[in-house]
Amino acid sequence: MKKTLYDDIINLPAHQSKKYPPMSLSNRAAQFAPFSALVGHKDVIKEAARVTGDKVELEEDAIVSLNEKLAMIQEGYLKGAEVRITYFAPDERKEGGAYKEKTGRIKRIDSVEGYIVMQDGAGILLGDIFDIEQHG
Repeated sequence: MKKTLYDDIINLPAHQSKKYPPMSLSNRAAQFAPFSALVGHKDVIKEAARVTGDKVELEEDAIVSLNEKLAMIQEGYLKGAEVRITYFAPDERKEGGAYKEKTGRIKRIDSVEGYIVMQDGAGILLGDIFDIEQHG
């Protein structure tokens, strides 16, 4: 058998310090964690991968139907009724957005500012509304 450079120590037990307790496995693993030279790079990649959608342009008949519903609300026909509003919420960070639903009671329509104001204080831009349905 050929003799190698470390034959005299290769089978010896690992050294245990008498002064310091052994390091936990998680602390040892942290020593070998990858170094992040580009701070924030992972966040930028994650943000770029986040999917947003485009706002759908309503057909003429859908616009007419939505305007009729808004007129009914303005005239008080749905006063106190719970409604579900489907609307487009633009993304705050990048182009596009997502469709969301808001269920609740409408407090008023602010035609000057162009918002529906809900009882809970939430405001939905009239131009972003996709549909309004009576709920419940």
